[in-house]
Amino acid sequence: MIAASLVFLVVAVGVALVAVDAGRDFARRLDNPTVVTTGMPSSPPVPPPDQRASLGPAVTIPPEDSVRPRLEQPPRAGMLFDLEKGEALWSRRPRDVVPIASLTKIMSALIVVERTSAREKARVTKAALRYSGSGVGVLPRGRPVPVEALLHGMLLVSGNDAAIALADHIAGSERAFVELMNRRAAKLGLRCTHFRSAYGLEGSDRSCAADVAALTRLALEEPRIARVARKREAAIRFPIAGGKLFLNSTNPLLRLRYKGTIGLKTGYTERAGRTYVGVVRRRGRTLGVVLLDSPDTGGQAKRIFDSAFRAVRGRARARG
Repeated sequence: MIAASLVFLVVAVGVALVAVDAGRDFARRLDNPTVVTTGMPSSPPVPPPDQRASLGPAVTIPPEDSVRPRLEQPPRAGMLFDLEKGEALWSRRPRDVVPIASLTKIMSALIVVERTSAREKARVTKAALRYSGSGVGVLPRGRPVPVEALLHGMLLVSGNDAAIALADHIAGSERAFVELMNRRAAKLGLRCTHFRSAYGLEGSDRSCAADVAALTRLALEEPRIARVARKREAAIRFPIAGGKLFLNSTNPLLRLRYKGTIGLKTGYTERAGRTYVGVVRRRGRTLGVVLLDSPDTGGQAKRIFDSAFRAVRGRARARG
């Protein structure tokens, strides 16, 4: 009787140990995202955060260009891309990291529309009036002005003062706003990109054509940015004599009245040279051009778009 009891006790302990080991193994497998649980399909491994982010706005670069524009003096770097498909049609040194000048303001605009409302007002700070370079030039110190007016001033005339005023309003200081810009760039997987100002400080704000193209795709998905970027000129209510602020876009394709132009931004510093993002929509296709350090942004963008839309027409005819 005693022997039988001892046998039963040993068996029970053995079963318990097996159960504990099985439980531990099951718990370990639950921590693995590829494990198959009862009645559920297998899930793919979860990629690191930077890889997940880069799958969104990133532009794919095929091994060969499908459009070959003829440029006598090509830009230092550049890209022609399809905004909707996220695919490059032509590129030149697309991942070379270079200064981008006021193309920096594309990211600034994205942060602005994500963190403000269209009816919001921002108070013009002292810092905004200590700007250098291009500016709106008539911001009233200490007075609240419409955020949309400042957004127009930043995108249409590349106002550094407007960019700083918006940065101060959103983050309390330009430095804190730049931290938001860099965090956003990292989250989006823009690995070429690093900012040191809200407006495009000489030589300090850097990116590459591929990252600028990805940022352009995101920016023009925002209705507030898209509405401003397509304007050749604007008259906006503003707290100055006469009550209106008159602005003319620096976009060379808008100035040329190039058919279908809907954006986006120009830039210039001595170190960056002339930089430009142009976006054109025709025949159901929305194409963008990034030019970094171009001798003639308007002329080169026009030639690249002309080549692209000729190719589109040719393929349409070939399909019958």
